Amino acid sequence: QVQLVESGGGLVQAGGSLRLSCAASGRTYSSDNMGWFRQAPGKERDFVAAITWKGSTYYVDSVTGRFTISRDNAKNTVNLQMNSLKPEDTAVYYCAAQRGPSYTDSYVRNNYNYPYWGQGTQVTVSS
Repeated sequence: QVQLVESGGGLVQAGGSLRLSCAASGRTYSSDNMGWFRQAPGKERDFVAAITWKGSTYYVDSVTGRFTISRDNAKNTVNLQMNSLKPEDTAVYYCAAQRGPSYTDSYVRNNYNYPYWGQGTQVTVSS
């Protein structure tokens, strides 16, 4: 089993920045692919960003150029730097893990392919 704990959420004004962190423990492997998803009230959980064990990154179009995903395998952490935040970024953000090492673009974007999830952290962007 893998345990994931997110931190770093909060309230920020539009145009501001936040840095989310996800600490992984348990049966983790450096070959795991990691993702961030978000869920706004009344909406489905959507893909935000992913990083493979090789360091390849994927983003949803709406955050490209504003968000950056990174990982530190030595510390078992994955981060999401969020800049130029917009009110529509408001959601609960979830960290997720899937076993690697294989991956495809569509595979890492699909939340059904992630068996391990954190409890989520709230991000609220005021206008």
